[in-house]
Amino acid sequence: MKNSFRTSGTCARAINFEVEDNKVKNVEFVGGCAGNTNGISKLVENMDIDEVITRLKGIPCRNNTSCPDQLAKALETYKNNLPK
Repeated sequence: MKNSFRTSGTCARAINFEVEDNKVKNVEFVGGCAGNTNGISKLVENMDIDEVITRLKGIPCRNNTSCPDQLAKALETYKNNLPK
């Protein structure tokens, strides 16, 4: 199932992604620097969701956030909204 996260403080306006068996899939940034966001998407493909969060959370660019940081926030939001 495709999830969408509205970003804040970055050139990218949103991030679409899927999670399957705790693995990050099909990450797509809407806007942003195409080379960087495509690179991030390829690097995290099939990576464990917790590993992605650990590696990307807190990376600054402007406004004390970045596209990688926003992806970590998107994945945290996804995890926090899973049924308990």
